[in-house]
Amino acid sequence: MNYRVEQFINGEVTSQPQATTQSLYNPATGEVSGQVFYATPEEINQTVSIAKKAFSGWSLESPLKRARILFKFKELIEEHLDEIAALITQEHGKLLSDAKGSIIRGLEIIEYACGIPGLLKGEFSENVGTDIDSYSIRQPLGVCVGITPFNFPAMVPLWMAGMAIACGNTFILKPSEKDPSCSIYLAKLFKQAGLPDGVFNVLQGNKSVVDALLSHPDIAAVSFVGSTPVAEYIYHQASSHNKRVQAFGGAKNHCVVMPDVDIEKASNALVNAAFGSAGERCMAISVVVAVGNDVGDQLIEKMKPRIAALNLGPGTDANAELSPLVTKEHLARVTSYVELGISEGAKLVVDGREKGKNLTGFFLGGCLFDHVKPNMRIYQEEIFGPVLCVVRVNSFAEGVELINQNPYGNGTAIFTRDGSIARTFASQVNIGMVGINVPIPVPVAYHSFGGWKNSMFGDIGMYGSEGVRFYTKLKTVTSRWPIEMSVGAEFVIPGTR
Repeated sequence: MNYRVEQFINGEVTSQPQATTQSLYNPATGEVSGQVFYATPEEINQTVSIAKKAFSGWSLESPLKRARILFKFKELIEEHLDEIAALITQEHGKLLSDAKGSIIRGLEIIEYACGIPGLLKGEFSENVGTDIDSYSIRQPLGVCVGITPFNFPAMVPLWMAGMAIACGNTFILKPSEKDPSCSIYLAKLFKQAGLPDGVFNVLQGNKSVVDALLSHPDIAAVSFVGSTPVAEYIYHQASSHNKRVQAFGGAKNHCVVMPDVDIEKASNALVNAAFGSAGERCMAISVVVAVGNDVGDQLIEKMKPRIAALNLGPGTDANAELSPLVTKEHLARVTSYVELGISEGAKLVVDGREKGKNLTGFFLGGCLFDHVKPNMRIYQEEIFGPVLCVVRVNSFAEGVELINQNPYGNGTAIFTRDGSIARTFASQVNIGMVGINVPIPVPVAYHSFGGWKNSMFGDIGMYGSEGVRFYTKLKTVTSRWPIEMSVGAEFVIPGTR
């Protein structure tokens, strides 16, 4: 099988003969499965121009009409859920069950965006002064860009595009070049749902395409999810070109385990949270903070056999628990961190390297490190693979301090039966998303997603009420309709009199 993935511009799939191409791989076999065609500079300018023109009409459509199209789009995704999941598994490697779950989480944001008529309601104040009323409205920005990561080729585009389009903007999606097919499938479903041509477009490419979009004068806003160095770069580049920007970066998510927990249940939850999607999640637990050596010993004893026994296999294998990594290069990167951890003096309790070598494709078995120290790079840096580190601390306070000193601030969790400890943790930990006995605390659609510190650049979160704020601008109107106009000029600032 050798297919081609192109652009989706103004309702049509297209590419230029002179376009740069890149091979697409099946992570489970390591074989080339297709080619992606990068957008040319001419296509980029054409797409922005088309989206800008489409905005003049789409922004004037009633929120109710936009919502009805999103309702239809939601129905079409549900109808084609299996096909979309298969595309994700084919190019990313994710387990089919995990792929379906990620699509459903994306659909939750579409469902929320279907309530846009109510979400866009402003505020009204009568008689703020004599015969003067004041009210606020939220209006769309214009052409918005979404730059999405390889690990969630459907979910994150749905998070971004659904809110942007519901608010009356037009949207250009730049998906990861590693697994771009899903973006074209979504574009076709948008068209089938009745979305006017030019409102949703897809441009394939790498850094050169991103840079062209970041600097284009007709782009109003940019949303990005990816690694911290790239997030910081995109934030500064787009901001310097007067774009509104939200850029979500990497993570080093800690889970504190207190001595009062059920170790069996905590261990199961930690293995699921660390090794689901092969650890390729920005919300995956990558560091266990065991409070007390007894807790650390018990966790290692329980987790060691579970991690060693994780069944590796392609995403299409119903018995597989650990899917392949997305590319050969990423496999090499994650494996290098395992070697680094050994050289730094951490204890490798479970070594999944040989287990992965027994399979074709980009597989790495689960790896577990104990006695990891805060000065080690495997603790400090995001690995983004099936590697879990255990750090031991003497007290709850020491655990909180450890988390707060870490440069990342995406997600964190605590396992405890003590309500006072849980409440203190939620209050004092300097992290954007907190779970209490919930290891992966991704907020539901009507709350908002977003980390702190080096995990997020910009101050407005994704989806929920924050999403409405990001994709709209506030306008406040003060009006007076006097029965009789005053005679003569008034050379004073209007006040509340």
